[in-house]
Amino acid sequence: MNLRSKNRINAEFSMSSMTDIIFLLLIFFMLTSNFVAPTGLPVSLPTSKASDITMQKISVTITEDLKYYLNEKPIALDDIEPQLTALLQGTEEGAVVLHVDKSVPVEHLVRVAGIAKNLNASVTLATVPGE
Repeated sequence: MNLRSKNRINAEFSMSSMTDIIFLLLIFFMLTSNFVAPTGLPVSLPTSKASDITMQKISVTITEDLKYYLNEKPIALDDIEPQLTALLQGTEEGAVVLHVDKSVPVEHLVRVAGIAKNLNASVTLATVPGE
């Protein structure tokens, strides 16, 4: 009389499903890390407690020595409005991200923010997450 079961349980462990999950997580983190584009200009940003990540299409930078940059290209203050108008043309909701050094007087920030608001763009101030 043969009392042994015909269905034997295999004691081996397959790692293929675990490696699939690891690769999916790796691809996810690689893709999401590309959405954060740091500015290449040396600007000391102020800190804030709450910091939202905004997709920046248009970046205006004011450095410590009061030089203006539009999308990392030097620009004169008088040329900001026509250039912003050209960049915002054809977009329904333009987003302008201001990268302003913390030593820059507020009047320069307000001047550029006012230009962007007159063009119906949403203005966001870039900050560094703080405590």
